[in-house]
Amino acid sequence: MNTLFMTLLVLIGLTLLGLFLYTLFVAKRIELGMPPEGSFITIMGNRIHYVEQGSGPDTILLIHGLTGVVQNFGYGLIDELAKTHRVIAIDRPGSGYSVRPDSASASLTVQADVVAGVIDALGLGRPLLVGHSLGGAVSLATALRHPDKVNGLALIAPLIYMPSQVSDAFAALTIRYSWLRKLVGWTLAVPLSIRKREQVLGVVFGPEQAPKDFPIRGGGLLGLRPSHFIAASRDLTALEAVLPQMQLRYDDLRLPIGILYGREDRILDPQEQGQTLADRLDNVELTLIDGGHMLPITQPEACLTFIRARLQAAPEAA
Repeated sequence: MNTLFMTLLVLIGLTLLGLFLYTLFVAKRIELGMPPEGSFITIMGNRIHYVEQGSGPDTILLIHGLTGVVQNFGYGLIDELAKTHRVIAIDRPGSGYSVRPDSASASLTVQADVVAGVIDALGLGRPLLVGHSLGGAVSLATALRHPDKVNGLALIAPLIYMPSQVSDAFAALTIRYSWLRKLVGWTLAVPLSIRKREQVLGVVFGPEQAPKDFPIRGGGLLGLRPSHFIAASRDLTALEAVLPQMQLRYDDLRLPIGILYGREDRILDPQEQGQTLADRLDNVELTLIDGGHMLPITQPEACLTFIRARLQAAPEAA
C-alpha cells in the first residue's frame, strides 16, 4: 500500500512538473515573440504598460476588458483616433505586460484609483474614458471616485451590473483560493486554454468570427501565460465585493455616458446591462448594433463613430 501510494505521489509530481515546464516554455516563447510595444509607469505599486499616440485638444484613454490587452484596440481604433486626438491605451494591472504585485488588490475601486493615477502621472487632464467589457466597470468606478478627472464615458459592451451568471467562457477563472489559482495557472490553465481555444473564442466573439490574426495582432497569445490567468481570475472574483455596492451609486453620475452594445452579445446581456442603466439615467445614451461582444475588434468602424460622437457630447468638446 505504501509503495503504491508513493508511486502515485511520484507520478502526480512528475505530471505537475511536466505541466509547469510546458507552461513556462510557452510563456517565455510568447514573450520573446511579442515584446512590449509601449512604455511603463508605476502607479500604487503596479507597473503599468501603456501605449500612446497622437496629439490634439481632446484626450482619450482606452481600457480593455477581462483577459484583454491593449492590442484589443489595435484594429484601427488607436491609429484612427490618434490622427486627431491624444490616445493612450493601458494594460490593466496584471494584464498584458502590466504587473500587479500579489499584495495589491484587484478590486474595482483600486483599479479606478490606478486609472486616476495614470491620468495624473501622464498629464491627461480630463480624458474621455473608453472602456470595453470589464474596462467599462473600471471606467464607471473611476467616474464615481474621481469625477474631476473624467470628461465623459464611452462604454463598449460594458459590465455595469453584477451578472446573473458567469459566462462558460470564463468559468475556469472563478477560483477563489490564491494557492489553487496559482497552481492551476502554472500547470493546467495554459494547455487547457490551447486545447479549448476555438470553443472559447466562439463564445467570446460569437456570433462573429475571431480574426485569423487575433493571436498576434489582437494580442490573444499574451493570454496564454500563467500571470495573465491569475490576474484575470483575481479580477473576476473581486467583482462581488464592490460592484453590487457601486451599482447603487450610479445616480451620482452627472457626466455624459454613451453605451454601445452588440445585440447578439454572448458574454453580457445588453438589456440587463445597457438598457437598465439607460432607463435609469437621463444622461445615458444606448446604441445597439448587430454584433457580439468583441466590438473593438469585429466592428472598429462602428466603435470609431460611437467614440467620436461621445467626444462631441463631452462638455469640454461643446
